[in-house]
Amino acid sequence: MNTSDDNLADRVTIDEIISRHNGKPGALLTMMEEMQEANEFKFLDSNAMEYLAAKTKTPLSQMYSVATFYSFFNLKPQGKHTIIVCRGTACHTKGSKVLLDDLSSLQGCKEALEAGESSFTTEDRQITVKTVACFGQCALAPVVAVDGIIYSNVTSEQIKKILKNLQEDNKDENIRLC
Repeated sequence: MNTSDDNLADRVTIDEIISRHNGKPGALLTMMEEMQEANEFKFLDSNAMEYLAAKTKTPLSQMYSVATFYSFFNLKPQGKHTIIVCRGTACHTKGSKVLLDDLSSLQGCKEALEAGESSFTTEDRQITVKTVACFGQCALAPVVAVDGIIYSNVTSEQIKKILKNLQEDNKDENIRLC
């Protein structure tokens, strides 16, 4: 999104999003969701946020307040695939920390998570690893979501297979794991 052609395309997309939602209840949240979804790397680019703020006369600080409050918004580029590990009490006691340790084979992942980051994306932008406080499926712990598909009672062996399949870009294999 650095070239002027990219910025023009982004602005056209954002203008279309604004025209569909401006003035409706919850418009800002909806517009930001659609902007993120339209972004190739599924994040809210700072230039796009500034443009939306100017066009809707919304303070940029309010937009960042919304983006940082809701965990589904991303302010950094995301990977092609996403693995979300639940860190709630039930998942923790059933082994979610071991699952995160298994994912630490991704270069830089362990350091990022140990530094308190709740999200890590590989340099090649193939995989993003995230943690959440709770999926609300405690009876099925430990719970992991992979590209929007929830897996329950996940084992170390399964998470390693999921990771291997994502690295090989063979998403269909993941569905047969659990």
